[in-house]
Amino acid sequence: MDISLAVVEVIQAMLAPGLMISACGLLLLSMNNKYSLVVNRIRLLGEERRRFSIKASEREFLYQEEVRLKSISIQLDKLKYRVKMVRNAVFSYSLAVALFVITSMQIGASFILKSSNFETLVIVSFSIGMFLVLVGICFAAIETIKGYEIISYETKADE
Repeated sequence: MDISLAVVEVIQAMLAPGLMISACGLLLLSMNNKYSLVVNRIRLLGEERRRFSIKASEREFLYQEEVRLKSISIQLDKLKYRVKMVRNAVFSYSLAVALFVITSMQIGASFILKSSNFETLVIVSFSIGMFLVLVGICFAAIETIKGYEIISYETKADE
């Protein structure tokens, strides 16, 4: 086989994990954005709860204030769970990226060492990376459902 043809084949083989790295990068970007939004929401609700605590020392709460304080506490608990789901998704995507990088390196090493012993390793590392992408997507889906539950609860509490 012509050496330049072999190089082209190796580069093509290395592109599949490279495309998955890029795809995971987009997923990570989106999850980091969600993470920032959830953390910001936790901080805002925490600040609102602290303001209620200061008012509590000054006077009795009105019924609406008690309802809001309870709503804040419930939302904070749900947001803590939601931020864990985002963290888990980010962790899964990050591990997947690492495995896709390892897969690319294994493909390159098999070419350099002219060995087919890496084939099983390449398939296993790529497959585990794909599985981790699936796990990350599952965490992201759970996080989305929890986000909807929080909004539903907040709108009901305000009625």
